[in-house]
Amino acid sequence: MPDAFQYTSELASTADTQPFVNWVRAAAPYIHAFRGKTFVIAFGGEVAGGDSAQKLACDCNLLAALGIRLVLVHGARPQIEAALVSRGLEPRIHNGLRVTDADALECVKAAMAVTRIEIEALLSQGLPNTPMAGSYMRVTGGNFITARPVGVVDGVDFQYTGAVRKIVAEEISADLDQNNVVLISPLGVSPAGEIFNLAMEEVAEAVAIALKADKLIYLCDAPGLLDDAGRLIESVTADEAEQMFDQGRGLTEDLDYYLPCAIRAVRRGVGRVHLIDRDKDGGLLLEFFTHQGVGTLVSRDPLFRLRDASPDDVGALVALIGPLEAEGALVRRSRELLEQEIKRFTLVEHDGVLVGCAALYPFSEEQSAELACLAVQNEYRRAGLGDMLMRRIEQRARALGLQRLFVLTTRTAHWFRERGFAETDPEQLPQQKRELYNYQRRSKVLVKVL
Repeated sequence: MPDAFQYTSELASTADTQPFVNWVRAAAPYIHAFRGKTFVIAFGGEVAGGDSAQKLACDCNLLAALGIRLVLVHGARPQIEAALVSRGLEPRIHNGLRVTDADALECVKAAMAVTRIEIEALLSQGLPNTPMAGSYMRVTGGNFITARPVGVVDGVDFQYTGAVRKIVAEEISADLDQNNVVLISPLGVSPAGEIFNLAMEEVAEAVAIALKADKLIYLCDAPGLLDDAGRLIESVTADEAEQMFDQGRGLTEDLDYYLPCAIRAVRRGVGRVHLIDRDKDGGLLLEFFTHQGVGTLVSRDPLFRLRDASPDDVGALVALIGPLEAEGALVRRSRELLEQEIKRFTLVEHDGVLVGCAALYPFSEEQSAELACLAVQNEYRRAGLGDMLMRRIEQRARALGLQRLFVLTTRTAHWFRERGFAETDPEQLPQQKRELYNYQRRSKVLVKVL
């Protein structure tokens, strides 16, 4: 037996493979959801010229293989600095923006050219026994950016430092339609043929907006946005992010550049912006194919969305409540019953994936209703989704003119007590529910006056 086959057989027989199997299964909904979507990934010269460049190339290769339309925007600040020093030139920065005179522009062009070639080489690998074995990524570029000069600001003439005037989105989309990966350097040309040095983060923002990209990703020098206690903030709205920026809370050098771009991007039609640690191995994969992710997600509106269920949700609902039914926390419901009662359910989604549910069963004659099947995925139980669902069910009950809400539970009575429910006797249930009460299960009955 060949050694490789023997090793594979031994590995497949161990319990250590189960986490991998679980991860692949959990990633499947995201793989389906992202196929055909457009991602713009922006990274600075620290990434392009660092040890993580090889791993980033492999991860981009995997994303492209999964059918994601990729646009990569690279920077070259450290490379430009090195080129200036090598020529004995003094770097000039004003308000975070490089002043690019004619000599500096030559350094910019040289650094951008070398950096771009090195990135293309990394993306072109295909050696056996590597993550890119057997692959061929067609990397394209072009004169997609029309630029204008920044001009004179605060009495400083920025000369060949420019700003984005126009993105030729149709040409980029045409390349993406041919399954090419588009690599963009932050240089632009004017109608007069002048070359301008552009800020990488602003180019990525403009490209994402012009393409109406589903995601814009910035690889930065921090895990993401942090709260006052130094903990990662998993998601923020544009308004919340703007408030943090105005207060200067938890901002690093990169975030000071990238966060305003992220805010503008989601307000102008980009689906989501992700801020991910550039040094996190596999950060892109962990952010996109796990429930919790590893960075900060910026969205225009709140990330979690409540909505009424439809027949198309039955399959996802079965998958959500199945584990809780298996462990006895919820009463078993057949798929047929769920299909019949689906309109009773309220769902909560996280980035398009079902993560919580609750149902309302009214008993109009007794002016009561049951809050049933309240379930939230483990990863989100500290996100306040249970409270969101309960409030929505209470609103629905009040709209029906009902006066009492009751719940039957075997394990979470304390959670409901903390939210205004009081324990009562099963004899206080509506007659129809009382006749169905399972005395062997011995569920606690809790009631709340609406």
